[in-house]
Amino acid sequence: MEKSINITLKVWRQASPKVKGELVSYKMDNVSTDSSFLEILDVLNERLVKERKEPIAFDHDCREGICGMCSLYINGHPHGKDGETTTCQLHMRRFNDGETITVEPWRSAAFPVIKDLMVDRSSYDKIIQAGGFVSVSTGGVPDGNAIPISKIDADEAMDAASCIGCGACAAACKNGSAMLFVAAKVSQLALLPQGKVERAARAKAMVMKMDELGFGNCTNTGACEAECPKAISISHIARLNREYLSAKFKD
Repeated sequence: MEKSINITLKVWRQASPKVKGELVSYKMDNVSTDSSFLEILDVLNERLVKERKEPIAFDHDCREGICGMCSLYINGHPHGKDGETTTCQLHMRRFNDGETITVEPWRSAAFPVIKDLMVDRSSYDKIIQAGGFVSVSTGGVPDGNAIPISKIDADEAMDAASCIGCGACAAACKNGSAMLFVAAKVSQLALLPQGKVERAARAKAMVMKMDELGFGNCTNTGACEAECPKAISISHIARLNREYLSAKFKD
């Protein structure tokens, strides 16, 4: 049987990057516990439109936990308090009747607010453009069983590649560091034969771009791993450090 709860949403409203923002409260009654968090925001926006008020701006796309667009800070946690879950996969059954839920955008100097809950995460795209790719010719597509990659390396590369670039790691970090994101992208290629040719240049270029864009330093508190919706391990940060130091020594 479907249940419903009454909640209060305290949502960050900010008309533009240069305007001071504030938390605005919205009471919502008879909220279905089977609804996802984004569906509740949809319902609230429909109400605001009917009331001739400005709807809340927030990012979303696939709503299947794949794209990483649903970047919301909910009650002090990126994507909410559930582990290994994106905002679109968070359901209202995880909240209590009468609860006040605070919803904010990512808080990081490198992710400036565009409007309300939307932030500019193009800095991640710029890091990828700096070296998160394979540009050398690796020939045609070989048979999968003929690729000389051990299962351990293949599994670890796949784990790193599961990063969806949502930005939760930087938002959770007290220093606003993007190390886990960069480490995942460097690691997934450093473990594969196709990525080894450019591994030194890649590590240096991506770390340099990360620093240039204003991300903070990593102090190994582990908040990034704890809040990552794909449970990316901080062991990849150790690999990034090795890749970077090795490249610098070669110079």
